[in-house]
Amino acid sequence: MKYVVLTSVLIILLFVANLFFGSVNIPADAVWQILTGGEVDKASWTYIVIQSRLPQALTALLCGSALAVSGLMLQTAFSNPLAGPSILGISSGANLGVAIVMLATGGAIVAGGVTLSGFMSVLIGAFIGSMLIMGLILFLSTFIRSNLMLLITGIMIGYITSSAISLLNFFATEEGVHSYVIWGMGNFGGVSMKQMPMFASCCVVGLFLSVMLIKPLNALLMGNQYAENLGINIRRTRNLLLLATGLLTAVTTAFCGPIAFFGLAVPHVARMILRTENHNILLPVTILCGAAAALICNLICVLPGERGIIPLNAVTPMLGAPVIIYVIMKQRNL
Repeated sequence: MKYVVLTSVLIILLFVANLFFGSVNIPADAVWQILTGGEVDKASWTYIVIQSRLPQALTALLCGSALAVSGLMLQTAFSNPLAGPSILGISSGANLGVAIVMLATGGAIVAGGVTLSGFMSVLIGAFIGSMLIMGLILFLSTFIRSNLMLLITGIMIGYITSSAISLLNFFATEEGVHSYVIWGMGNFGGVSMKQMPMFASCCVVGLFLSVMLIKPLNALLMGNQYAENLGINIRRTRNLLLLATGLLTAVTTAFCGPIAFFGLAVPHVARMILRTENHNILLPVTILCGAAAALICNLICVLPGERGIIPLNAVTPMLGAPVIIYVIMKQRNL
């Protein structure tokens, strides 16, 4: 319980720091005035704090939590410490779905007499792509018993989707390629206050499903047969896991781009802190650690100040890769 309290306090401090620090230098007293409903000398400062920094901090908090819990569920379901949305190709599936929407269809999805465009079409493309790859991985897991071989299969699927994306980039327009490249760098600033309710709702639904899976996930730690003896419906559990992971990966990828290492590294950080595999405490702390890590990364991205903002995917490997190297060194049976 103390780790939950300490991590929650850290998240609050980081969230406040994200509101007070940014690429534009705004005095702390002015930020406080804006947050408390007061007026400041420059109207642009109010816009930056309320319409940029606040939704960016909220997005980082939700996105980090979503990707971290997705990685934890996949690592438990596949009994593989290197499983994650990016390693198993699920993020690549979402990337392919977004690439098809942005590069092949001009940013719109036409189904019968209904046309969807903008973020809704990108979200649907990412969701369908991630769900298809996740379903394929779960299907192959019924035939491939070796966790290492299944991991390699996921990596190969990722290569195939990357090849398809490269072909789409080759035949796409210059504007489409530019938009896709910018999106692929990752950014917590892609969700506006108007879009926040939809983004937050999708994340909360996915996180709620993950919490509902705590008991089945604990049972799966002992193997499928043991879980079945406890009355766990393996097929239904996998379907719910597919839905939760697909939704969380899709919504974060659609709005924030393909963010690397969160789903892979953060669950291991939570395990190092708690030294337990009990999901009753591990899953909530993983959610909190994911939120804290994302807020830290967002702060690092704005360090250059007025010189610009560092792409998110230039920061996440610096924090996540050392954790994975440590895990690999510890797992002598890999």
